[in-house]
Amino acid sequence: MSSQKQQLHFLLFQPGSLSRRLVLMAAAWIIPMLMAGGFALDRVLADNLTQGFDTQLRQFLRSSIAAAEIDPTGEVRSTRALGDQRFFEPYSGLYWQVSAPGMEPFRSRSLWDRALPYDPNVPAREGVIRTITAFGGEELRIAERDAMLPGSDKVFRFAVAIRVNELHEQIAAYRRVLVWSLSILAVGLLTMGALLATYGLSPLRQVRKALAQIRSGAATRIDGTLFPPEILPLVEEMNALLAHTEAQAEHARTHAGNLAHALKTPMSVLMNEAQDPGSPNLRETVLAQVALMRRHVDHHLARARVLGRRADIRARTPVWPSLHSLKRALERIYVEKAFHVEIRGDDSLEFRGERQDLEEMLGNLLDNAAKYGNGSARVTVTAEEAAEGDRRFLRIVIEDNGPGIPVEKWSLLFERGVRLDQSSKGTGIGLAIVRDIADIMGGKVWLDQSKDLGGLAVVLVLPRAASA
Repeated sequence: MSSQKQQLHFLLFQPGSLSRRLVLMAAAWIIPMLMAGGFALDRVLADNLTQGFDTQLRQFLRSSIAAAEIDPTGEVRSTRALGDQRFFEPYSGLYWQVSAPGMEPFRSRSLWDRALPYDPNVPAREGVIRTITAFGGEELRIAERDAMLPGSDKVFRFAVAIRVNELHEQIAAYRRVLVWSLSILAVGLLTMGALLATYGLSPLRQVRKALAQIRSGAATRIDGTLFPPEILPLVEEMNALLAHTEAQAEHARTHAGNLAHALKTPMSVLMNEAQDPGSPNLRETVLAQVALMRRHVDHHLARARVLGRRADIRARTPVWPSLHSLKRALERIYVEKAFHVEIRGDDSLEFRGERQDLEEMLGNLLDNAAKYGNGSARVTVTAEEAAEGDRRFLRIVIEDNGPGIPVEKWSLLFERGVRLDQSSKGTGIGLAIVRDIADIMGGKVWLDQSKDLGGLAVVLVLPRAASA
């Protein structure tokens, strides 16, 4: 239990924590609302209590007028007592009095030897209740009314007063109850907010523990059945990220093993040649084996670069500018062959990937078309009709007017270091790099026969960026 309290304290008071933010937001909303509600409720209670006092005063005033009459001597007398014992207790705080010009006030026993203030020149309007100070500082709430009684032509002033401190005491008692109630409610709401912030975010802490188990080797994936539906998408994305990371690590291990295996044979040849002092072909052997090792290194470096950039799903590259850039460069390089590239199709399509990868693939393919064609190539860019789930693709077809290649030899062109035409310069890894980059990006490449130009056609299908 103490560890849970320490954890709760740490989460609530750690700067920047989500729990602390949620609690502060709850406090910033709850406290002002409770204060506003408490103020409004206090006003309502105070007004209701004051109205209750005033209603009581008006009832006493009407009763005193109804019970008053003129006796045979011309004095005012009350035919019945008002129904509150405080009128008979001296200085009780509840008084009544009947006054008239030129006569002694007729008053309740509670006034004893005192009299309520009376000014015959100021008329008493019916229904008006006011607060006065009398008897050396005593605050009174007084209701007055002028009336004439049968048998007399005088205007009598009937007055009923009550000590205000009784009203204040009742208001203070209600206010204390209100303050304590709202304080307990505020503490309860803030505590509930803290509990919700702490235990409501506990699935996120479970995710952290699950990741720690994965890092320690105790688990390989996060069990999604242990989490609520709100956290499940995060868990699925983390599992996908773990799978992606494992795949990249496996690719790296595979490439490292392939590179080591590919370099082992040339290194063995060089070692054998170096140990034979009388070898007549040492120079040629070294050059050939070093060129072979260079092809392997270039190939695996190209794959490593693409794998390193594959995770950026935000990358998008317009196809048309890259094609025109390559067209200008190759037409200048192969000017002696009068090489010309025709580009057609949809100029709005975008490749979902880096421009460097796109130009490396297209550059290799167009370079082959320039080398082995008879001066003309055509590039057609279209949107792929079929879609895999929510993924879209684009199709790039590169055709040349060369002699073409027999169908049985098409598969050999994608092998590393294979060149069917040994008379031209090159490393023999261009199509292999194109195939590897396309595979890594989720695309594919294959060979076909150009129906219009008569030469080879290379079909490259790549992921297409969604329309903006």
